[in-house]
Amino acid sequence: MWFKNIQVFRFTKPFDMDENALHDQLAEQAFTPCGSQDVSRTGWVRPIPGNEKHGQDGLFLHSSNGFQMLAAKRQDKVLPAAVVNEQVQEKVDDIEAEQGRKVGRKERQEIKDEMIFSLLPRAFVRSRIQHGYLDNKRQMLVVNSASAKGGEEFCEGLRAAVGSLPVIPLTTMDTPAQVMTSWLLSGNAPEGFELGTECELRDPSDEGGVIRCKNQLLTADEIRNHIQAGMYVSKIELVSKSGISCLVDDKFTIKRIRYGDMIQDKADEVYTSDATERFDVDFSIMTLELAELINGLLAAFGGENTGGLGE
Repeated sequence: MWFKNIQVFRFTKPFDMDENALHDQLAEQAFTPCGSQDVSRTGWVRPIPGNEKHGQDGLFLHSSNGFQMLAAKRQDKVLPAAVVNEQVQEKVDDIEAEQGRKVGRKERQEIKDEMIFSLLPRAFVRSRIQHGYLDNKRQMLVVNSASAKGGEEFCEGLRAAVGSLPVIPLTTMDTPAQVMTSWLLSGNAPEGFELGTECELRDPSDEGGVIRCKNQLLTADEIRNHIQAGMYVSKIELVSKSGISCLVDDKFTIKRIRYGDMIQDKADEVYTSDATERFDVDFSIMTLELAELINGLLAAFGGENTGGLGE
């Protein structure tokens, strides 16, 4: 449940839907498995996996301290391209041999569509669950995704459920690449953080190179020389005072989050064998730690860019 990568969105208008109303909206679009001819299906599931009890843990959202966890499930039919193409080619070969004519591009596509239709009921099914939570106090939506596409898909699903979701990706006042580059040139980490041991340098030219540094002293002369030669920092590892390490990129995506021993010990102090209670403890600690991390990173990049909010 601990988020490893996050996409953060800001509500441009207050989102204050009643918890019961939000639950009912999600329940109306509960996940149902793919039918025989469905290519994919999406819907909402209970955020606490494998728990079907009545009460809070049976709801389509889990609330704690002003945070609300949601879970979206996507199921896709998997048809290997090689299998489809082989079946299509066999059909094309049969037609050309029996009718003595060449199969054109349009007819080949029609054959392919028919083949996919016939194979779908026997296709493998791949499922994944994506979590996200609403931070009602800060009016943010945090999605556990390493890609902008994954974050947008979660938003689209939530928008379809509630009717309107006025959110935009969280952005900073200062340009992340410039700020991160300045840290390594000066050798100074932002307040509240230490430099980690990983970064990525890019050449700004169209065909520029990329240098990835791991387990390196980021203030070393070799790295500074590359920057002075014109490269910029596109990713950097930071470690917060609370012990969270993460990789921040030039799109302000926060990736590869690792929670330090102090945070894990805090969660382990509360022993419980109940899945719902365990989830609630982890969720409460994680959301507070991530809220602090996001606030610290925003400050490091000059604050939040609030231009256009509320318009």
